[in-house]
Amino acid sequence: MHELETVPTGPECPERPVMRLHLWLETGDGVLFGLGRLQLLRKVEQCGSLKAAAESLGMSYRGAWGKIKATEKLFGEKLIERAGSRREGYHLTLFGSGLAHDFDEWFREVERFALEKSGQYLPFAPVKYR
Repeated sequence: MHELETVPTGPECPERPVMRLHLWLETGDGVLFGLGRLQLLRKVEQCGSLKAAAESLGMSYRGAWGKIKATEKLFGEKLIERAGSRREGYHLTLFGSGLAHDFDEWFREVERFALEKSGQYLPFAPVKYR
């Protein structure tokens, strides 16, 4: 079994391949949830604003709103809601918060499993992406 942590690199320590994993769920109607949606929800949680969250991720407000609405439609549940007045911004709903937490846990478990199994299939040991 390989270490799951990143390892130092340098002249005396050749660089090891880094495993990157992109994991998402989709239906015939589009993306249901993935890392991009997770990042967006985390930023809304952090910023208290969809606009600020979108800007910090380099996307338009309209694009962020579209992604949120598409996922809400597919789940039939709200992910975010107004925190009060228009000026107070948004916060995650209980469903949105739970989904973000559970997807993050699932992603970490899949990533851990993939790193552990890499030694059985690859002639090198990749390291975790920071």
